[in-house]
Amino acid sequence: MSKPQLLQIGNITDRMRARLEAEFDVTRLFATPEADRPALLAEKGADFVAVATDGHWGVPGYVFDALPNLKVISSYGVGYDAIDVDRAVARGIIVSHTPDVLNDEVADTATLLWLATYRRLIPADRWVRKGAWEEKGAFPLTRSVRGTKVGIVGLGRIGQTIADRVQAFGASVVYHSRSPKPVDLEYFSNLKDMAAACDALIVITPGGAATRHLVNAEVLDVLGPDGVLVNVARGSVVDEPALVAALEQGRLGGAGLDVFDAEPKVPDALKRMENVVLTPHVGSATVETRQAMGDLTCDNLSQYLKDGTVLTPVPECRHL
Repeated sequence: MSKPQLLQIGNITDRMRARLEAEFDVTRLFATPEADRPALLAEKGADFVAVATDGHWGVPGYVFDALPNLKVISSYGVGYDAIDVDRAVARGIIVSHTPDVLNDEVADTATLLWLATYRRLIPADRWVRKGAWEEKGAFPLTRSVRGTKVGIVGLGRIGQTIADRVQAFGASVVYHSRSPKPVDLEYFSNLKDMAAACDALIVITPGGAATRHLVNAEVLDVLGPDGVLVNVARGSVVDEPALVAALEQGRLGGAGLDVFDAEPKVPDALKRMENVVLTPHVGSATVETRQAMGDLTCDNLSQYLKDGTVLTPVPECRHL
């Protein structure tokens, strides 16, 4: 009996490939030159019942249009703003993602960026490497995170894990989200008000149209010249030109950034700044966590073949 057809968008690991090919007849979209992909989809689009993708590539609109019999989308990653979930729900397509398995790793990355920005880890490393310690003496004093107030923007599962990490370093935590959570932390319904009350903001809210430029010039201005912004969410959540301007003009103290608006392109101005720590979207990028994410991506598809459900549907699809 022939296997069901799956369209693979983006790259996968060898471990994932072995699992998927055991259960599906897999077609790799990116193995076809971009100019020839519409023809491929016109020929085979009606055959595909499943898509394996990731949070970066999602499912482009032209692909959605070409898959009339699509039933399930399994995405590698917790964020799914690159998938038109409303459209999927309207068509009865189940969308799954990989929550929880990356909570600790992303929280660790956020904490790393927060600490590295406050303690100026990168300039201190450079101070040693270029011989300035020997020639000029001690590195300039930095700032402690102990006793500071940190605002978490988006208190989902990762946000709560970040809150635990931050409190362990002697900082207090408040938060902003769409609605209050059942936690023993102060809630701010207005992000600008929270920023005015905080020393640092850590952004971990979902991406998408609803949160685009949520952190704007007004929020950065009230965070202030000693304030620090950490973003491990999506680049779109922060108004990047406003962020660059605030840093250049001294209206914001520093930033730790793992995500950017036009990845992998990063503004040259950010690369030149000593008060900014930059990482290339590596929030969950450890061997152990990426393996767990890949396993769950495949587990969701295996479960769908068994009974038409998935283990970790996105919230909008839990009723399907």
